[in-house]
Amino acid sequence: MDKKVLAHFKKVDPILYKASLKVEFPYMQKAEDYFIDLVQTIINQQLSDKAADTIYKRFKNLMPKVSPENVLKIKDEKIRAAGISYSKIKYIKGVAEEIVSGKLDLKKFDKQTDEIVMEELVKLNGIGPWSAEMFLMFSLGREDIFSAGDQGLKNAIKKLYGFKTGPTIQETLKLSSRWSPYRTYACRILWRNLSNPNTNLTPD
Repeated sequence: MDKKVLAHFKKVDPILYKASLKVEFPYMQKAEDYFIDLVQTIINQQLSDKAADTIYKRFKNLMPKVSPENVLKIKDEKIRAAGISYSKIKYIKGVAEEIVSGKLDLKKFDKQTDEIVMEELVKLNGIGPWSAEMFLMFSLGREDIFSAGDQGLKNAIKKLYGFKTGPTIQETLKLSSRWSPYRTYACRILWRNLSNPNTNLTPD
């Protein structure tokens, strides 16, 4: 449990602070293989975690090791049979081609700002703002990312803060600004609280 993060939330947002005490506190870690994480991010789009995990396992079993070079060797039909749509296959192979050609160096992301990483990622077909934000949070372990367009976060905020409608993107951005520089922690707490039945912690 990160005491400095909890102290910050206690100071700026008592509701989030109380919610953070009711779940396992998240910690930040970097992924071992950024390409694999990008592949999983693409596969996960518009799917439940359970379905995405099942499909990724099938995909992984198509090759000795998931790598850009190996992915490009697999025929599209075999990947489609694993449950991945042709559009996602195109996106995955597009990323692989960028890496193999040397146009994309994922290792450089470690030294680049959040903004530059976002700019580079959204240039890739199949990687939009949401996917880039998830990559920053879960693959690079960046601590101050907020995904304003994430429906799960909107639902969690609505539940936790007692919004009758919405909230709008503007409302979530205004609320999230107080959590900086630890917005990623806040997001992960909110996601975990979404499935917790005892987290309606609006002020009495």
